[in-house]
Amino acid sequence: MVLTILAAIFALVALMVLHEFGHFILAKKFGADVEEFGVGYPPRLFGKKFGETVYSINLIPFGAFVKIKGEEGGVEEYGSFSEKALWQRTLIILGGVIMFWIVAAVLLSVVFYLGMPTAVSDSATGVDQAKVQIGQVMRESPAAESGLKPLDSIKKMSNGKTIKPDKVSQVQEFVKSNKGKEITLTLDRWGDVRKVTLTPRVNSPQEEGAMGVSLVRTTVKSYPAWKAPIVGTEACVMMTINAVKGLGGLVGQLVQGEGMPPGSKPMGPIGIFSFLNQTAQAGMANFLRFIALISIFLAIFNILPIPALDGGKLVFLAIEGVRGEPVPPEIEAKITNFFFGLLLLLMLIVTIKFDIPRLF
Repeated sequence: MVLTILAAIFALVALMVLHEFGHFILAKKFGADVEEFGVGYPPRLFGKKFGETVYSINLIPFGAFVKIKGEEGGVEEYGSFSEKALWQRTLIILGGVIMFWIVAAVLLSVVFYLGMPTAVSDSATGVDQAKVQIGQVMRESPAAESGLKPLDSIKKMSNGKTIKPDKVSQVQEFVKSNKGKEITLTLDRWGDVRKVTLTPRVNSPQEEGAMGVSLVRTTVKSYPAWKAPIVGTEACVMMTINAVKGLGGLVGQLVQGEGMPPGSKPMGPIGIFSFLNQTAQAGMANFLRFIALISIFLAIFNILPIPALDGGKLVFLAIEGVRGEPVPPEIEAKITNFFFGLLLLLMLIVTIKFDIPRLF
């Protein structure tokens, strides 16, 4: 348990450090002076200067930062950020976002090399070691009340007769024939085998099923070292496209006043950490895949045109390109600070309203 918590903390910090490294490496490339590269946020615990850059370890562990000379504007001397060409500053800002996608592609490549749990249809042939896993557990369903969790594998189902399912249809048929009767499920939860009992509903809400779960048939599929990076990069692209579509659909629902999709809740830093800790117990492949997914979502979020994010900085650079001169530094700072405060407030609300209840 302690090791998985430490792994989750390390993974989140590493993502932030690599993101800032994307800014750092391009700033160095274009000759912008990097005054400090910090792991964690001040106050500073330790720092050592090499060249013009101080490399520091700071007290607040969740994050990292790069301080580039003149990034806040108003410094027009050699080596400052504001002295660089517009296209160079744009690439320096984009460096952090691009690094998120690079990290995701690399992690997915490793996952596909080691062996990735992959969904397969019941009709697929030549499948080795196939198993039926829980995809989603509906709220207030028999499955939820019995403690079933996503990623649980169903090893056995019994009610006088016992089956060892390796296809979704076998589970569905067994449940259908035992509606209203208590059944026993033997589950494999990340190597921990346990038994639970539940009674499938005779009448269930539409699209929930008698147990109240979605099911998926999976097998572990791996690729040779030469092909894994290709498949990993393709997966990164597809996950990004799906994430953008999903976020776009969510925004559309909210704008139309339809609210959040049933059963879905926002997830803040504590929620992400909690789920990352769970996936760490589910094995290396699931852990790395979830980190890759977080990295993709962070890339998309960071590039949104919101002041205080990298996308907001790109908006200010675009305005400069149109006007022929930068936005006054004091105005940019006020706008950025205002939106930074809003983001902190939103994060606090999500944490209190959704993340903390998840822990209890």
